[in-house]
Amino acid sequence: VQLQASGGGLVQAGGSLRLSCAASGRTSRTGNMGWFRRRPGKEREFVAAIRWPNDSRYYSESVKGRFTISGDNANNTVTLQMNSLKFEDTAVYFCAYSRDYWRDARATSGYVYWGQGTLVTVSS
Repeated sequence: VQLQASGGGLVQAGGSLRLSCAASGRTSRTGNMGWFRRRPGKEREFVAAIRWPNDSRYYSESVKGRFTISGDNANNTVTLQMNSLKFEDTAVYFCAYSRDYWRDARATSGYVYWGQGTLVTVSS
């Protein structure tokens, strides 16, 4: 499975960005697809995820109400709409995927495949 993420960039605080990720290869109609991030000097942390086929969505407390994850199960694509961005959202964002939907979608251990990361910079 290969993951291709796009959409990072520079934005002012309060602005919006949209990240997209597409999984290709040996994918499945069931599984988890999510976003994690690594802020400067921090460990990789969970941001948001979607689980198929029941379309369950999960968010970290730090982004709940500001970020929205959506996805297309048929095409294994996921989008993260990020609104009201804050300086502390500055990070490299990673897309992740697993066919194993029973894994914890909020943990790094819940994923097998990872994208290359895309940088989001929020200026204050």
